Amino acid sequence: MFQTPMDTNPLPPSVEVSPAPATADTPPLASPAPSMAIEGRRESPFREVLIGPDGMYAGTRWLIYLAMGGIVLLMEGALMHFAHPHAGGPVGWGMVVEAGMMLAAILPGLVMARIEDRPFGDFGLPARGAFGRNFWVGTLWGITSLTVLMLVLRAAGAFSFGSLDLHGARIVKFALYYAMLFLLTGFFEEFLLRGYSQWVLSKGMGFWPAAALLSISFGAVHGGNPGEAKTGLVAAGLIGFFLCLTLRRTGDLWWAVGFHMAWDWGESYLYSVPDSGAVLPGHLISSSLHGPDWLTGGSVGPEGSYLVFGVIVALWVLFDRVYPEVKYGANGVTRTLSSS
Repeated sequence: MFQTPMDTNPLPPSVEVSPAPATADTPPLASPAPSMAIEGRRESPFREVLIGPDGMYAGTRWLIYLAMGGIVLLMEGALMHFAHPHAGGPVGWGMVVEAGMMLAAILPGLVMARIEDRPFGDFGLPARGAFGRNFWVGTLWGITSLTVLMLVLRAAGAFSFGSLDLHGARIVKFALYYAMLFLLTGFFEEFLLRGYSQWVLSKGMGFWPAAALLSISFGAVHGGNPGEAKTGLVAAGLIGFFLCLTLRRTGDLWWAVGFHMAWDWGESYLYSVPDSGAVLPGHLISSSLHGPDWLTGGSVGPEGSYLVFGVIVALWVLFDRVYPEVKYGANGVTRTLSSS
């Protein structure tokens, strides 16, 4: 349409230029090079695995959460080694370690709340329920169910109370210390495996498949405890699955945190028996377990006894009747349904 400076001898409009006939000496036209733009649009295979059409997959977000938790643990480990380079330490050091583990579970949850654009409370620990009715009812269920188990062991001749090991102010001191220690343990384990993890995996695979996966993981992580055994691992996994039911029916983790704290406190301090294979100093009484391992739990403690499975079944049945409504939806928001 426009004449350029190179068009010094333009052809008339009626003249058509025919392409030169191909000869043996004429090289074939080269095919056009592939478009660099097309190549630039090729997606990374990692993107296809980690990100879908609606954004990051639930599993991807879970891995990000776990990675952040691992980074926090590494940083805390370095600081703790600097502050206390020798293994072991005073009894109070255990609370420092447990507090660090709790922060490694909860701090990444706060970050994920920003990424998910949701309140942190949607992941199971709403501030409005902090240490409210659910927490104290869960605490009562925890200590009561363990007491029933210990009394059955006593009736079977497999458990003896012994005598007091602590006296005076030390009774209160260690009672409060272990209550705080196992409260931190409850926060750490419940939020790590039934907080954000349960929430995000429920969005990808549904509530109960996610609960099963995380409960198996809950049992497996106890395998690192000294003195643990297969029966104790199975029991821990089933208790974890029961605590998923409490999350679904109460709508948050406060009931489970209270139960978890009370059960561990009762084993380690009140009844002074092994807790998942560990015997802690500063227990209340000089109790003892005697009899076959299937009955007493052996080095695992009462959690390794076959009788604990009866307690878990009873807990499930009773809880199902007392809390019939579902208040935790698979989409992570609190709601009320008519059935599970």
